[in-house]
Amino acid sequence: MKIVACNSNMPLAQAVADTLQLPLVRASIRRFADMEIFVEFHENIRGEDVFVIQSTSFPANDHLMELLICLDALRRSSARRVTAVIPYFGYARQDRKSGPRTPISAKLVANLITEAGADRVLTLDLHAGQIQGFFDIPVDNLYAAPLFARDIQERYAGRDLMVVSPDVGGVVRARAIATRLHTDLAIIDKRRERAGVSEVMNVIGDVEGRDCIIVDDIIDSGGTHCNAADALMKNGAKSVSCYVTHGVFSGGAVARVGAAPIEMMTVTDSIAATEAVRTSANTRQLPIAPLLAEAMRRISEESSVSSLFN
Repeated sequence: MKIVACNSNMPLAQAVADTLQLPLVRASIRRFADMEIFVEFHENIRGEDVFVIQSTSFPANDHLMELLICLDALRRSSARRVTAVIPYFGYARQDRKSGPRTPISAKLVANLITEAGADRVLTLDLHAGQIQGFFDIPVDNLYAAPLFARDIQERYAGRDLMVVSPDVGGVVRARAIATRLHTDLAIIDKRRERAGVSEVMNVIGDVEGRDCIIVDDIIDSGGTHCNAADALMKNGAKSVSCYVTHGVFSGGAVARVGAAPIEMMTVTDSIAATEAVRTSANTRQLPIAPLLAEAMRRISEESSVSSLFN
């Protein structure tokens, strides 16, 4: 078993390697003067079971090309099997035709990863579960719900909790955590006028006097979560915290979260933390290296991955 780290999230890749007690493959992933990407491995990987760790986060196109070129280099180096470990799968929000003459970019990215040489994909909390069907190779979609549930039980023990979905589309995800916590579920009914802008319309459920936990898969501009927190507080919530798998935090999202009535915004380290995230008073990261490492070990040993979530 060999582990290759691309450049999008080196701390996570190193943490996974440390957990598995394996060294990272010695490799050069660098840019030419015109910013073309070059990949070279400095050790033999012929016949090996190789895992490439790369989130396709900002800058998404650069990190995606890094992954594709790395997969191609591994295939041409005669690796026995190549697994693309993509903690954050970019372009996942473009999973259908949202209007006339628009692309399904998630399907395009799936085709690119497959054609580049991946034999299977390991990812975390896909934005839409049907993206697994865009691939013609096996896809293991891990879930952050057990990790979140444990952390919520430790941090909010003894409080009257209410799990909240920030939109109708996230109900299944929020219900999974509510079930684990044996608590109630509320839903934010919102209307999105255009991409990146949301308007909260109504809160479905009685949140008065409850400590609300908003559960979601992605925080981008932060508008949805900040508006949801405002709506919950106006409806009598005692406090609002958020648990989100992927902290994209584009633009001034971290500052926006800091100014909102959000007690704590908890995200995983599927995307490397920026300086703004590291210094924020109400944003923290949960490590996912143990989860990824265990899934990788099970894939390498051909044992069950789904039993991780039983």
